[in-house]
Parts: sequence; structure tokens; C-alpha cells
Amino acid sequence: MSKLEQILILDPPNDLKFKGPFTDVVTTNLKLKNPSDRKVCFKVKTTAPRRYCVRPNSGIIDPGSTVTVSVMLQPFDYDPNEKSKHKFMVQTIFAPSNVSDMELVWKDAKPDDLMDSKLRCIFELPSENDKVNDIDSSKSAPILNASKQDGPSVPKPSSMSMDDTEMRKLMEECKRLQSEMMKLADENRQLKDDGLRMRKVARSDNIVSNTGGLMGRDNGSNSLPSLLVVIAAIFIGFFLGKFIL
Repeated sequence: MSKLEQILILDPPNDLKFKGPFTDVVTTNLKLKNPSDRKVCFKVKTTAPRRYCVRPNSGIIDPGSTVTVSVMLQPFDYDPNEKSKHKFMVQTIFAPSNVSDMELVWKDAKPDDLMDSKLRCIFELPSENDKVNDIDSSKSAPILNASKQDGPSVPKPSSMSMDDTEMRKLMEECKRLQSEMMKLADENRQLKDDGLRMRKVARSDNIVSNTGGLMGRDNGSNSLPSLLVVIAAIFIGFFLGKFIL
């Protein structure tokens, strides 16, 4: 027997029970209590490390404190005829005054200073009564939840009021954005109208200038024959006067 065997308390002390079905992870808690006035180092080992996940699997327990170790069994195909040979062992040792390297503490530990507590793993399948009770409890759970919701709950109104306030803010923001979009659309329409008006004015100016040029050219062409008639009349008058005289 080790010196620690009289002071370390395990709960459960002998067996770790896992209740199926084992189609999902099944977790069992192991409590380690240190009622002494010294710190105790512990380490959890198993014969099937690939089938279990242990958190934490090592550490230090303060005087008078309790550490809960979660042992998680991974899903597997359970055979009731197969006897489980899985076991766990909890090793403990008094922690030195200056703990710096836990691996070195376990490496230098003497066999007389170690305590080994072994536990068996027991697999249990739920009976038919348990299944019925689970179904009834699952059915009654929504009713209980509904009754709890119907009861007084302070945070819900505040959360609902906060949601209403945020909703109102969002609605106001949407309205503001819509009005700005309408203003931008009106400005864009006004710019288009101004552009069309300016194009029409430019076209009318071009037509007027072209018309003036054509009229000038017509007037010039019309004045040319009259000028020739005047010149011809002058020459005819000159020659007639010369002959008469």
C-alpha cells in the first residue's frame, strides 16, 4: 500500500460506467479529491487510449480541492456478448515544493511514493423502461420550456424593445435612402432635359446661320445681273450719243 492511498478520494471509487447507446460520444466524470494539506500531482492512464479522450489527463490538485476528470468514450459497435477489458489507472504523488517540470517529477518518483488506483470500465445499455422514461421526459421538456417562457422573464422585453428600436432606425434609414435616390433621379432627369434643350437651341442656331448664308448668296447672285444691265446701258448710251453728235 502507498502512503497516498489513505488520503486520495476517488468518485466513483472502483468502476467507470458508460451508458449506451454507443452511437455517439458518451462522457463519464471522475472526481479526484485531495483532503490533505499538500499539493498532489495526478496522471490518468488507460489500457485503450484510442477509445477514450480524457480531459484533463494530468495536473495538480491543491489542498482540499477537487478536480473533475471527463472520460469520453468514442462511438463504437457495442456487442453485449463481448466482455470489456478496458481499465483506467490514476497515479498520484505528492508535489514537490518547487514544481517546474512535471515529466521530471514522474521520472524521478520512487515506487513507494506513488499511488495507483485502478478502475474498471462497465458498459450498460438502457432498458425498455429507461427508453420509455427518456421519451416521456423528452415530450415533457417542451411543456416545461413553454411554461418557463410564459413565466416572468426580464431580459426578453428589453431585447424585444431593442429589436423594435433597431427596426425603427433601419426603417428610417431606408426611407432616407429612398428619398435621396428619388432626388438623384429627379436631378438626373433635369440634367437630361437641359441637355436636350441645349441641343435643340444649338441646332436652331445652326439652321438660322445656314439660312442667312444662303440668302446672302442669293442676294449677291441677284445683284450681279442688274449691275451688268446698268453697265450695258451706260455703254449703249455713250455709243448712241457719239454717233448722233
